[in-house]
Amino acid sequence: MKTATKYIVVLVVLVSFMSCQKNSRPNYQYMPNMYESIGYEAYQESDAFANGVEAQLPAEGSIPRGDFMPFEIENTNDGFMFAKANLTSPLDSTQVDYDRAGELYGIYCGICHGNKGDGKGKLVQREKILGVPSYADIGRAITTGSIYHTLYYGKNTMGSYANQLNEEERWQVVAYVEKLKADLEK
Repeated sequence: MKTATKYIVVLVVLVSFMSCQKNSRPNYQYMPNMYESIGYEAYQESDAFANGVEAQLPAEGSIPRGDFMPFEIENTNDGFMFAKANLTSPLDSTQVDYDRAGELYGIYCGICHGNKGDGKGKLVQREKILGVPSYADIGRAITTGSIYHTLYYGKNTMGSYANQLNEEERWQVVAYVEKLKADLEK
């Protein structure tokens, strides 16, 4: 009984302290700089940097976080020809997953190029896009490098897939396109 009385007394004291709180009076701030920091505008003048502007360019050669890696070959005809002749896949035969690559191909490429690479995708059949050639066309002469360059930058009416596919996924799709090309040429 005595312990219950002690608990009741402590509870009454706590409730009385809480009921005496005045909401009209501001609370104490122990670290006011964290509550009232100085807001800087991105392009305002500042003495913090040598050029006198708050906004600064990223450091030379810096790479953003994530899966992004810069592609060193230019988006020009010369860059395309260089990639076509010299670019090879970093994946070996054990790293290529044709099931996953087939799914990616079906999502991004099959709508125009067809699921077999014959140039008869749904958009071509519905005549929404015309002139999509088969991978087996003799004039195409596609290579590993030309496929990757085209996926990265796009070519003619085909847009870039650099934002939709990361580097490893692009190489998977390249391997799948080469497989489709070999199947069509049999």
